Amino acid sequence: MAMWRAPSAAGQLLGRALASTAAQTSAGSKKVVGVFYKGGEYADKNPNFVGCVDSALGIRGWLESKGHRYIVTDDKEGINCELEKHIEDAHVLITTPFHPAYITAERIKKAKNLELLLTAGVGSDHIDLPAAAAAGLTVAEITGSNTVSVAEDQLMRILLLLRNFLPGHHQIVNGEWNVAGIAHRAYDLEGKTVGTVGAGRIGRLLLQRLKPFNCNLMYHDRVKIDPELEKEIGAKYEEDLDAMLPKCDVVVINMPLTEKTRGMFNKERIAKMKKGVIIVNNARGAIMDTQAVADACASGHVAGYGGDVWFPQPAPKDHPWRYMPNHAMTPHCSGTTIDGQLRYAAGVKDMLDRYFKGEDFPAQNYIVKAGQLASQYQ
Repeated sequence: MAMWRAPSAAGQLLGRALASTAAQTSAGSKKVVGVFYKGGEYADKNPNFVGCVDSALGIRGWLESKGHRYIVTDDKEGINCELEKHIEDAHVLITTPFHPAYITAERIKKAKNLELLLTAGVGSDHIDLPAAAAAGLTVAEITGSNTVSVAEDQLMRILLLLRNFLPGHHQIVNGEWNVAGIAHRAYDLEGKTVGTVGAGRIGRLLLQRLKPFNCNLMYHDRVKIDPELEKEIGAKYEEDLDAMLPKCDVVVINMPLTEKTRGMFNKERIAKMKKGVIIVNNARGAIMDTQAVADACASGHVAGYGGDVWFPQPAPKDHPWRYMPNHAMTPHCSGTTIDGQLRYAAGVKDMLDRYFKGEDFPAQNYIVKAGQLASQYQ
């Protein structure tokens, strides 16, 4: 759960002002703007595919029945994009990590009516959080909505890379058959040492799912997990990250993107890892030094790199991770399964309803509140 520092006198005044504003939100129509990825030809293939711009989280009818305007778009880049046209008078902006609209200080300054920034999913680093705090905005996300989705995806990528699955799949697609081309670098997961860098909601779920594979489990975080859970999982805490990394056959990144973690895994830190390490990163692409990862995969120091997060997103066609050897990269999709979409769509609706009524959100959902950032972003 996020922890909050005691606000200053100015922060207390700001909090009272925000509370007053929230109490007034039910008085009139609000303009709500959502930025989501295109559903395209897939939009009508599943009635529960609510995370795309076409379905708009399934809340259009509800919002409009209450007299609010709901504008949705996937167009988020450049000064002439649809987002720029509508942000000036928007009261609420809903964004998503899977098709991130980068909400800069300049955009925040332009948004004169903006009161609330909601993230449909988990991870609000695409927003300039200090600028949002300074502007008196509330930023919140749907904490826990896709943690299971991401933890399962991480486990899948670990197995795909360890078992050298993708080259085998490509052989079949290309009409080939070469067992040796797969088997010479395929390994069991049992007995391997797996370390997660970050043991929050997703990191803990991953450790629990790894236990039946009889791995040696390790984790690094600012704080230790609950002793009972730690004992149940059998995971060992490592306070020193650089001491943990050389011990791991698999390293999984499970930390938020902050100014402290941006570029944290550079050439020097990757060099400290065991030769032949597998890295899985479903956290944020900018935590890694892009070229350092590509070079380490090319040299063989990193035996495989997998994940679904890039910087920027969408990834440009010349992004080096597209072409490096032994990768298991996809577009940012791990947290937007149909189940995840239904959870974060329901969460967005619940928080909008609370906002219109002037009620508080669940404490763990706040990222910026009354001028203060949640502890993980401080």
